[in-house]
Amino acid sequence: MPTALTIVFVGCTIFLSHWFASLFARTKIPDVLWLFSIGLILGPATGWVTPEKFGAVGPVFTTITLVFILFESGIDQRLEPLINSLGGTARITVYNFVATTLVAGALTYIYADLGVMRSLMLGSIVGGTSSAVVTTMVKYFPISERAKTILVLESAFSDVFTLAIPLTLLAAYQVGNFDIGTLTGQMIAAFLLAAMLGIAGGFVWSILLNRMRTLQNTVFTTPAFVFIIYGIVELLGFSGPIAALAFGITLGNIDVLGPPIMRNIISKKPIALVDHERAFFSEAVFLLRTFFFVYIGSSVQLQNWWMMQLGAMITGCLFLIRIPIVRLSVSKYTSTKDAAYMAVMIPKGLGAAVLASLPAQKGVEGGQTIQSIVFSIILCTTLMTTILSFLVEKTWLSNVYEFIFKMMGLGKERPSTEVAEEENTPQPATENDDEVN
Repeated sequence: MPTALTIVFVGCTIFLSHWFASLFARTKIPDVLWLFSIGLILGPATGWVTPEKFGAVGPVFTTITLVFILFESGIDQRLEPLINSLGGTARITVYNFVATTLVAGALTYIYADLGVMRSLMLGSIVGGTSSAVVTTMVKYFPISERAKTILVLESAFSDVFTLAIPLTLLAAYQVGNFDIGTLTGQMIAAFLLAAMLGIAGGFVWSILLNRMRTLQNTVFTTPAFVFIIYGIVELLGFSGPIAALAFGITLGNIDVLGPPIMRNIISKKPIALVDHERAFFSEAVFLLRTFFFVYIGSSVQLQNWWMMQLGAMITGCLFLIRIPIVRLSVSKYTSTKDAAYMAVMIPKGLGAAVLASLPAQKGVEGGQTIQSIVFSIILCTTLMTTILSFLVEKTWLSNVYEFIFKMMGLGKERPSTEVAEEENTPQPATENDDEVN
């Protein structure tokens, strides 16, 4: 593709991405599908773009995208709702991750012949849900605030599992050691040490920001510091993505964490990110994810239809097991309508796509197969989530889901005594604290 035409394409893609985002608000069709489709047209459909043409830039681009996504996600997470909703959200997050990992891993083991370790690696990569898709979709459907909170926090909390476990399994596969005790210890150590380094980096940078803002054009310095933290943690053998996420959460909550914790250690008061810095990070993530999903679409190997079909089959199974997962996770007083929406919102997204590319980059045998199946699952789950959410809102499919959940014991009326106690009990700032007890 000529350079001038490439530049024109880049500009048009950015405009289209903004239009797709506005279209999402009106039609509830995720912009991810449109961007993915552009990649499919440019790559496997026409052959104009191939992953090989990106060379060494491809892996670097995916890593930069992952770091930006995690950091921006972290600064948007407030500690109070996270803490208040931790107990309620933990159940559905853990159940869904474990069930998805086992089901997707088992089907991959049976039909793709990848072995136990690599099959579980694939299952854990798709064990979470997409924050970008879920967070946007819940705004446009008639779901209660509690159900919205569960879905949004599930997508955020599941990042911990879908980052730590696949990366740990990948490391264990590379060294050839699959001891459960050792693996668990390594995972916990990698997670805790990476998180501690990320938190420490967040405090240090919040203090340095005071000096940096006296200089001109410093908005890029925070991403630069995130990259430094990520690289150092990776060089030490720990999880760079976890460190980037912890760094973001620390900076996003420095107004709460900073003064009490740091008062006896330093004299300077930590400062938080300002609005224009947060806006910049949000725009940067929007831009990166735009081209990343186009990159994913261009990387799909449509000639391997069996991998695409296997991804579709895994997707169907994931939507089926999601029904009992929701029932086991929520209170019996949850409305059947809310449960129906919760059962159909399991899209896989950017995090899964980035992680899916790592086995191939690390030279893992069957890495390209893992990538192809995961890309298929991302496409199928996003498409099915879009279709099923629309059908639950507009058609008789809602009655089917509601009937199933009613037979499982959901939708019961809360006793009047509990309602009165709840109304007379002072509520915290968030309304999402005890939804699934």
